[in-house]
Amino acid sequence: MGGSDAKGGPGGEVARYFRHPALPEVDLLRARYVTHRFTRHAHPGHTIALIESGVEEFDLPGGLERAGPGSLAVVNPGVVHTGQAGVPEGWAYRVIYPPVELVSGIARELGAPRGTIAFPAVLDDPAAAGRLRAFHRAGERGDALAASSLLRVALAGLLTRHAKQVRGDAGPAALPPAVRDARDILEASLLDPPSLDELAELVGTRPFPLLRAFRERVGLPPHAYLNQVRVRAARTLLDEGLRPADVASRTGFADQAHLTRHFKRTVGVPPGAYQSAARTRAHRA
Repeated sequence: MGGSDAKGGPGGEVARYFRHPALPEVDLLRARYVTHRFTRHAHPGHTIALIESGVEEFDLPGGLERAGPGSLAVVNPGVVHTGQAGVPEGWAYRVIYPPVELVSGIARELGAPRGTIAFPAVLDDPAAAGRLRAFHRAGERGDALAASSLLRVALAGLLTRHAKQVRGDAGPAALPPAVRDARDILEASLLDPPSLDELAELVGTRPFPLLRAFRERVGLPPHAYLNQVRVRAARTLLDEGLRPADVASRTGFADQAHLTRHFKRTVGVPPGAYQSAARTRAHRA
């Protein structure tokens, strides 16, 4: 199975980010972190992590969660969160990032109505942990049939036992108009974003009320949200084969070092390691 390792970090940190050619829409990460800290960020799909050793802490809107060995740490789509060591020796884990469409599709096959699936933040379920580990190992081996089968089994088990709610998805329309318009402007202004004062004027409000409402409803202040959008755009360009230096200039980062800092704090590996994995999976596909 193709992938890329980012090694040599403090305390023997190592991270391998990859996808299986049979499941190109599902990102996988296997890592051990000690001093690495994930910045506040969100993923468009689900994040499901099996903690193999140590303790991971992650801050959610509802408070700080801790996940220890054998447990599953789960973050629902669009939820802003962090990630850091909960003990001095750090933590090691296997993570899958299945998209919303895949999880919702399996849920419908199981008879659930349409809607957004939500899971509890920390799950103590040895059987579910075993299924996730089996899928991850099949992905590492490059076993297409086993990986695709085990992924569906693992997700079906989680949905059957732990799906917390299925709710209607109001989407962007649920945001206040000023926040929605400000978000749209930022997403279209990666290279030359407006100042906060300019952004507030463009959406017809004052700077501080906009800052407060944006943070409350989006989970991040405008400048941090912009960096998350830039990282997502950078991933797309890296997948297309652009050099990291060119990606930095095309997504509004000051230089490659600036891109690398934000990329690693969000994705868990630097752009070069991410792109190496992308090239390997494209070669094997």
